[in-house]
Amino acid sequence: MTEEERQLPGPRGRGPSDAARRLRREAAEIRAAVRAAPRRTVVAESLVCALAAAFGLIPLLLIPPDRPVLAVLEALWAALLVAARRGRPVAAVLGAFPLLAGANVWVLAVVPLIVLSATRRIAPPRRAWRIVGVACAALGGLTVAVGLFRWETLPMMLAENAVSAVLLLLLPTLAGTMLGRRRPLVDLLRERNAYLEQTRALTAAAARMEERTRIAREMHDLLGHRLSLISVHAGALELAAARQAPPLAGQVELLRTTAGTAMEELREILGVLRHADLSDETGGDRGTYEDITALVTQSRQTGGGPVELVWSVPDTVEVGPRVRQAIHRVVREGLTNVLKHASGAPVLVEVKGTDAGIEVHVTNGVPRVPGDSQGGTSSGLAGLQERISLLGGTFGAGALPDGGFRVTAWLPSQQSLPSQPPQPSLLSQPSHATNGPGSNSPLSAQTLTWPRVLGAGCTAVLVVLPTAGFLIVLLVMAALG
Repeated sequence: MTEEERQLPGPRGRGPSDAARRLRREAAEIRAAVRAAPRRTVVAESLVCALAAAFGLIPLLLIPPDRPVLAVLEALWAALLVAARRGRPVAAVLGAFPLLAGANVWVLAVVPLIVLSATRRIAPPRRAWRIVGVACAALGGLTVAVGLFRWETLPMMLAENAVSAVLLLLLPTLAGTMLGRRRPLVDLLRERNAYLEQTRALTAAAARMEERTRIAREMHDLLGHRLSLISVHAGALELAAARQAPPLAGQVELLRTTAGTAMEELREILGVLRHADLSDETGGDRGTYEDITALVTQSRQTGGGPVELVWSVPDTVEVGPRVRQAIHRVVREGLTNVLKHASGAPVLVEVKGTDAGIEVHVTNGVPRVPGDSQGGTSSGLAGLQERISLLGGTFGAGALPDGGFRVTAWLPSQQSLPSQPPQPSLLSQPSHATNGPGSNSPLSAQTLTWPRVLGAGCTAVLVVLPTAGFLIVLLVMAALG
């Protein structure tokens, strides 16, 4: 045995130095918990402790007790138990019983709140009842120890403390355990509701994917076959026109290239329908200066009116793939509508770029030769408006006072595109934390009923009503006495 061990009183490791180390470790844990707690929680807890101390101290100035020092210490002890009820609920319950036999009657109003709040955090409930039983037994022993010097008042003291124990310890414990059971029920209801919402979203996504696959299959079987025939016959017609009608060779070549482009676009749409979302389109090289120039050139070759392109997009403006795709769609829809409804009219295509976004205008005048327009359903314009609104832009289309028509759109640049918040995985399922000492075990689905959740809270409120009445009577008597 070393010299230090010989100097330690009692069993090895049980001396004052070991107790001091435990106290320092406990103080360090408390400081760490206070630093980790939210600022609002720390302020609220400090205010509650101050109110508890004030409620136990201020009445002593108006009604001086027989033992003022003991009454002040009890008030400060009650404030300390209020602070300990969250992190050390067992110690808070065990430390509350001396207040029932103390000299300060005003701190009795704080005892049921301490017990109720502490027993909510003790799991399982039978452990909370065992701790309260120990506190009641200690209260009985303390009452007998104090009554040894006054045998004539011992029965009355036992009766008073028994009533106090029932109303200020047992009933708050009953309410606290009910509320402690209610909390995991509410958490389980929230988790189950989130799981059901995720399941519903997953089912809807699967249904949409199935419908899109069916549409892609129908488009491939019908449109793919027709476009393939058009492309084959246009190629044969191009060879024949090169030999027999050279002036028509350019128009026939445009027909063949248009059929090939339509076939490529159909393949892209089928891929989008089968695999990705419309927002994931990359568009390839669409929406660039070369692409818009090609659209304008094709519109001229089809026999329409003069088409002028004004491109003023600075190189410093970063344009994302989805914005380029939208630019291509706006220009193509505008030129297509001119060919269908105002063939021969002069057209001005403007694409302007700024630091804030991209402006696209397709404006046509009045056709030189009035033609018969069959009208339309405006479904193309409606689709453009939906696409651009998803990108955070604005869209407009309408007639001009001089009889022309304008399609205009504003699209945000790459820097100002709306960011999508991360969505939770639809396949994630709610899980319970690993059970630790003092934690509530996961509940089965059979306990998941709203009557039980609401009933636990309502019953807990009804249980504390006798406690509130007893405290009111007790404090009124103390004030009058």
